Amino acid sequence: MPDLNNKHLLSRREYISVDKIEGPLVFIRNTHPVGYRELIECIDKQGNVRLGIVLETSVSTVVAQVFEGTSGLTLPDTRVRFSGEPLTIAVSKEMLGRVFNGLGQPIDGGPPQRSDIELDVNGMAINPTSRQYPRDFIQTGISVIDGMNTLIRGQKLPIFSGNGLPHNELAAQIAKQAKIRGSDTEVAVVFAAMGVKHDIARFFTRSFEQSGVLGNVALFLSLADDPSIERLITPRTTLTLAEYLAFKQDMHVLVIMTDMTNYCESLREISTIRGEIPSRKGYPGYLYSDLAELYERSGMIKGYKGSITLLPILTMPNDDISHPIPDLSGYITEGQIVFEREMDGRGIYPPVAGLPSLSRLMKDGIGKGMTREDHPHLASQLFAAYSYVKDVRNLASVIGEEELTPLDCKYLEFGTQFEQKFVSQRQDEQRNIEQTLDLGWEVLRSLPVEELHRITEQEIEKYYGG
Repeated sequence: MPDLNNKHLLSRREYISVDKIEGPLVFIRNTHPVGYRELIECIDKQGNVRLGIVLETSVSTVVAQVFEGTSGLTLPDTRVRFSGEPLTIAVSKEMLGRVFNGLGQPIDGGPPQRSDIELDVNGMAINPTSRQYPRDFIQTGISVIDGMNTLIRGQKLPIFSGNGLPHNELAAQIAKQAKIRGSDTEVAVVFAAMGVKHDIARFFTRSFEQSGVLGNVALFLSLADDPSIERLITPRTTLTLAEYLAFKQDMHVLVIMTDMTNYCESLREISTIRGEIPSRKGYPGYLYSDLAELYERSGMIKGYKGSITLLPILTMPNDDISHPIPDLSGYITEGQIVFEREMDGRGIYPPVAGLPSLSRLMKDGIGKGMTREDHPHLASQLFAAYSYVKDVRNLASVIGEEELTPLDCKYLEFGTQFEQKFVSQRQDEQRNIEQTLDLGWEVLRSLPVEELHRITEQEIEKYYGG
């Protein structure tokens, strides 16, 4: 009796003709036992090979998606060959400085990627008991993030944006400026762009080249005119390289993925073709678990020096933060940075909304010995004061500014200075944490000292009058 544990006995089996072709999917009946997410080769009449992956397997039918699409395939002339193993990607440290497509194939004109190490793009789940709690401060050089929504090494902190807002510019700026406070180790950046236009892809490439950081960035591009099915693989190839760099090469890796909305749209498209029962707004019911499968591949592991910090970027349809994509992302990640269109209309960059934005791990990575001793209380005071500014602005829109009290007018002045001096900065401007905190104290001086209820007397004496 053959050893069924030997995958090579079942691999490379080829079937002539398929039973059905629908969109990027092919349906094959009466196959041998096939594994979920097994790699296939789809061969057309001319002998051209297209790669695909098994989405569904049962006793009677196998459903597979073809990465390059099924255009030109016919039912009787299409052959399908099963590999007996999942999709893998060859990984090495030399991938930094290169540009790849969504499947991890070089598209920068350089030599093919060569490595003896090939890893399953589906990754391995991190044992929760092996996770190390994130505590190290990552300085992005952007005041509204470093000062009030601090990014911590190993954190998952998404950016909720909208169409036409400068999230691509912010992503490129973070990739160029991010550094771990107190560490000599550079942060390697693994960047995935899904469903982006050619001009945006050129913007990222040119931005990294001109700033001189491209040699420390691995760029994965799945363009808008590439098969949408490729977008489902792009974040997985990206995270596979990040895992290798972090946990085999002991590097600190920042993974930036944009736009996760395009990824979710591809997921919905495939789900619809497969005839699955839709959930909220037509997305599949497993959208949450699929996103969690990606996001939870980041973090820190006990006994390993490296780490993966994740910054997924998504554009909220109609700027709706309750849409399923941002809503479910918020349950998985440790906070969010939210863009506000009204601030962008007033020329404020980055247009980060002060109140809905938060970093749930911020409290564990700031303060004495990490940033500065006044950071926690200063951030709390800025949040509280800006919250009151929102109330005063709403009141002024009803009764007019001339009817406001002198104290309310002081808060309006604070709000203007906070947005123009603290939040707003140039796209090429990098501020260290001391400059950020000093700016916070500068804008607080527009308020009477009696209004600073969240700051200690010692901090007021040391910083407020400076």
